[in-house]
Amino acid sequence: DMRKVIREVVDDTNFFELLKDHARSVVVGFARFSGRSTGVVASQPMHGAGAITCDAADKIARFVRFCDHFNIPVVTFQDTPGYMIGSGEDWKGMLRHGAKTLFAYIDATVPKITVIVRKSFAGAYLGMCCNDTGADLVFAWPIARVTIVGAETAASVIFAREIKEAANPGEVAALRIKEYRALYENPYKGAERGYIDDVILPEDTRKYITRGLDLLEGKAVVARPW
Repeated sequence: DMRKVIREVVDDTNFFELLKDHARSVVVGFARFSGRSTGVVASQPMHGAGAITCDAADKIARFVRFCDHFNIPVVTFQDTPGYMIGSGEDWKGMLRHGAKTLFAYIDATVPKITVIVRKSFAGAYLGMCCNDTGADLVFAWPIARVTIVGAETAASVIFAREIKEAANPGEVAALRIKEYRALYENPYKGAERGYIDDVILPEDTRKYITRGLDLLEGKAVVARPW
């Protein structure tokens, strides 16, 4: 439960959640880090695997814009396999609603810190505030899986012919999945390229967030595209 993670790192385990029963695949609310009021956005993998639906996208965007209006820093916890796919969400306007999260994070000028807890896949990597969509600092746990798609899907496409023509397809598939996971499905490639600022131990999460908020306290955005 992502709420447990949040309460472990905020002051006195106090987390004031908003819209608890709406768009339950994401959690939003307020907490304090060393006395500093902070907005918290988090994936909720216990509901819908933490995927971003149309309602979840609106929930995130509205909350981030609220924090920006009142100069409240935003801390985001990522554990999401992506935007929700399927005809139902498409008919609701997933592209339009999903883009609201991108715009809200990019437009916000408050300090923004992101912690990748576990899954961070595809478009949701962008939608939950990464280096490219406005995060000032991005941290990841060692178990984080930062990639376009899961190793199973990637290996089944990249090595499709080799697996099909193998004498033992199951064994070859398992080997390629393991190889892809070791090479790419981890936070170290992102850190190597500067998209992740540091790979941290879970028990150090609060320390890094607090230090980051201290560092960003005087943040000022002086040049903005018109």
